[in-house]
Amino acid sequence: MRFAPLHCSLFVLAACGALCTAHADTVIDNANGYTLNAKGDIVQFSALAFDDKGRITAVGTAQEVAARAPKAKHVDLKGRTVLPGLIDAHGHVFGLGEMLTQLDLSGTTSLQQALEAIKAYSGANPQGAWLRGRGWNQENWKLGRFPTAKELDAVVADRPVWLERVDGHAGWANGRALALAGITDKTPDPAGGKIVRDADGHATGVLVDAAKELMLKVLPQPTEQEGRAMLEKSLQKMASVGLTSAHDAGITVSQDKLYRSFADQGKLTARIYAMIGGTGPDFDQLAKNGPVNSYGKDMYALRAVKLYADGALGSRGAALLAPYSDDPHSHGLLFHSNQEIGTMIGKAMKKGYQVNVHAIGDAGNRQILDAFAKEIKANRAEGQRNRIEHAQIVTLEDIPRFKTIGIIPSMQPTHATSDKNMAETRVGPDRIKGAYAWRTFLAQGSRIACGSDFPVEAPNPFFGIHAAVTRQDAGGNPIAGWYPEQEMSLKEAFRCFTLDAAWAGHQEKNQGSLEAGKYADFIVIDRDLFKMSPYDIHQTQVEETWVAGRQVYKK
Repeated sequence: MRFAPLHCSLFVLAACGALCTAHADTVIDNANGYTLNAKGDIVQFSALAFDDKGRITAVGTAQEVAARAPKAKHVDLKGRTVLPGLIDAHGHVFGLGEMLTQLDLSGTTSLQQALEAIKAYSGANPQGAWLRGRGWNQENWKLGRFPTAKELDAVVADRPVWLERVDGHAGWANGRALALAGITDKTPDPAGGKIVRDADGHATGVLVDAAKELMLKVLPQPTEQEGRAMLEKSLQKMASVGLTSAHDAGITVSQDKLYRSFADQGKLTARIYAMIGGTGPDFDQLAKNGPVNSYGKDMYALRAVKLYADGALGSRGAALLAPYSDDPHSHGLLFHSNQEIGTMIGKAMKKGYQVNVHAIGDAGNRQILDAFAKEIKANRAEGQRNRIEHAQIVTLEDIPRFKTIGIIPSMQPTHATSDKNMAETRVGPDRIKGAYAWRTFLAQGSRIACGSDFPVEAPNPFFGIHAAVTRQDAGGNPIAGWYPEQEMSLKEAFRCFTLDAAWAGHQEKNQGSLEAGKYADFIVIDRDLFKMSPYDIHQTQVEETWVAGRQVYKK
């Protein structure tokens, strides 16, 4: 493990004289506080003051802060640990809400267990026209293949069933759903997608990447009421795990409308940095007036665009330069030609948007690096802090290009510990050297923005910090860590879920650390993150979550 010693500077105070005294309304006292300063050093504090607008006015010792806020009310934390609110730089907020309101198969360990869960859920929820769910993973089932429609039909045949794979890049349908979508053995694979077929050419019921669109066309869209319920559920979950901000990786016009409504009503309990999903009709409508840097007292921003280069590793949709090690007939799928993806990136850049592109495989990452190198120069977009989301399998010669081109690697530590059971099987012992390579990126000076990709992974950021510093899953496997030479230090992991995640959203002046002038977004946890065993970090519990000086969660 790599653990840097704590920087021992004890306080950071606002250089604002009487202004602090006049507006500091609340003081958090008797805290075991940790934050980062502008240099990235860890700073300890025991008191924090913020004004009636939720802005921090002083951070430091109780005596220093009290002197700057003589008329404030005091909240005694009785020695509990305080951290800046954590930021998830890549999640799907409505997807999380959807999972919380549908069948969750993420805990199933066998096909039989999943089928039993589906049958039980169907019996308990007879009212829905469709049965929807998510979270299955054939790798965890040790199945050696995808599940089939016939297996689903054996438990639910009287209504359509659609179950998304854990990564969201494949879906499993029953016979009724396939019929409604018009999918037969003769249906051709769409560009960038695959209809999984058996040895005789029969469609099996699993649709990968762009082939999912065939099903999504006939799926009933959520009503506004259902969308509100999803958002409420998601925000509640996020607050309970200490997330005060999330970057929503791909939203629609209707979701933008809900975010603005929640912000207007004061119901947005986490800051949302949203990315428009694609550069099609939704982009044309949402981008009419350009990026929205701040809305609803800095609770919402819409200044980025989310694009896709390829699919996911687990469903073999990630685009590889050489064939899959466990499937020599497949390279995965690039979603767009070089010209198409370049045109999309350029369109977003011309409008002034940060461009964030999903790329998992080494071919996907190379295509996007090439496109960024060309389009950033053509559109003079050097300051947009463009990102590659996931940057999962990258050739060793391409990793330095992130730094030279100026691309942020937006990565999810729990992907490594979830994928370790199949990743090397997919790509082999040589390509794995450039996979989930956090240390290699950090060593060259790249700033990593960390997230979880919820609901693909759990939204709990302490799971991500634990994975980053141990390279182990929650069960402590493998004992020495999976490729431990790629570990982060605790300070690095803390930073990538705070300051660097904020920086990746152009929001480092308002959040990411507890410093004077920034918002009082902080959490209270049940243990000292910097004095505990790193192997227990995933057990950390959030006791309180505060956003702009307002408590939005209490355990």
